Amino acid sequence: MFTGLVEETGRIERIEESGGRRFWIAAARVLEGARVGDSLALNGCCLTAVAVEPGRFAVEAVPETLRCTTLGSWREGERVNLERPLRLDQPLGGHLVQGHVDGVGVVRSAADEGEGRRVGFELPGALARFVAEKGSLAVDGVSLTVAACEGAVCEIAFIPHTLRVTVAGEYRPGRQVNVEVDLIARYLARLLEGADLQRRGT
Repeated sequence: MFTGLVEETGRIERIEESGGRRFWIAAARVLEGARVGDSLALNGCCLTAVAVEPGRFAVEAVPETLRCTTLGSWREGERVNLERPLRLDQPLGGHLVQGHVDGVGVVRSAADEGEGRRVGFELPGALARFVAEKGSLAVDGVSLTVAACEGAVCEIAFIPHTLRVTVAGEYRPGRQVNVEVDLIARYLARLLEGADLQRRGT
């Protein structure tokens, strides 16, 4: 489990193709105390460290992960958001993020607002019902508040800090992003569906 508060951005040093893909990531802070077998969120996707070396670590993504996330399009030299799992003695500063990407969204608009930036994302149609204005949404692993939503498009108002310390500062129309909807919204929808089925059956 994660919080959606990115600890640092890493850089993809090397990609090895082997059925799936192995990514070598240059990093610093998330490597403190890191061991092989630890979980890390890379742009919101929970992956297992399969190698840890001074200044870098490696993770592997199987074909299913490559199909369902943006990892299949990653290139050497790109930056990625990094976060270690939440410990039980830590405050929850963002919102509960599982690291299980629900789908891939697309940046449709990006416009400066003062020192910040307002970005519009088109979500997969099946996910739109889980997103509400002022609700939470994880985009590339970053815990964000939805500023507006209409149909399958939602807008996020990014503050300057987030633009600086995450990959959000690189968002331009056409870019794909990993999206994870709010866990509570998903469970609530499931419970309501179950209640509706019960009423119909009585």
